[in-house]
Amino acid sequence: MTSIGALVVGAACLLSACGGGSDTGATASNAPAGSAPAASGIKLINPGKLTTCTNLPYEPFQFKQGDKTVGFDVDIVDLAAKKLGVTQDIVDIDFAVIKSGAALNAGKCDVAAAGMTITPERQKNLLFSDPYFDATQALLAKKGTGAKSLEDVKAKNLKLGAQASTTGLDYVKGKGFDPTEFADSPKELLGLQSGQADVIVQDLPVVLTWLKKPEIAAKFELIASLDTGEQYGIGMKKGNDALAKVINEEIAKAKSDGTYEQIFVKWFGKKPGELGAS
Repeated sequence: MTSIGALVVGAACLLSACGGGSDTGATASNAPAGSAPAASGIKLINPGKLTTCTNLPYEPFQFKQGDKTVGFDVDIVDLAAKKLGVTQDIVDIDFAVIKSGAALNAGKCDVAAAGMTITPERQKNLLFSDPYFDATQALLAKKGTGAKSLEDVKAKNLKLGAQASTTGLDYVKGKGFDPTEFADSPKELLGLQSGQADVIVQDLPVVLTWLKKPEIAAKFELIASLDTGEQYGIGMKKGNDALAKVINEEIAKAKSDGTYEQIFVKWFGKKPGELGAS
């Protein structure tokens, strides 16, 4: 999820609007006995909490399940929270404010975990963790279009849609498309369902999660995967190297001891490297 041309001008307005109505709630369990308090050199905006900015819903990375926010990204950040001996608190905020670094710079959160692709443009405004997820884009279309690729979408003059401020949008624009933009992933899916778009581009795991719902699978189909070579990272305020060190160590540890694979299978139903396989 991501756009490379974020408007930082208006960030204050966005922060005011999003912050006032944000949905917050502790999602991590209490740290295990013996866990140390926040490590030396790490200052958290709220004592005892690792505050995460995200943009809901973006299932299966972060979404509401009852009164809790859950998902793959939530579990990954929980690893660092438990290491620090704190709980994770989720703040729902506009994605453009997250990717621009404005939310972190304004002290809205300690980290940003929102299915966010690491890009050179974003690295100008954010400090990213090591990659924790290999991402790719996908095309979801109404059944019967006959399209199997972006080239087919163009040749058949089909209406293409994309989520605003995302790398999927940037990718198709780079291929010469001028897609209809939707504010978030639910609105994008609704645009497909209502006929505003014949085909939409979205991150593959999100599309696969949608297709698990019978009412979606009955009318729509995955027509292509687009290997864009993207990787997700946890965002932090520039200069927050101490926190980045903890997060990177916990990601590496989880990958080596099997915890990462357990989390991956929990949310995607497949092991890492098997997600795009039928």
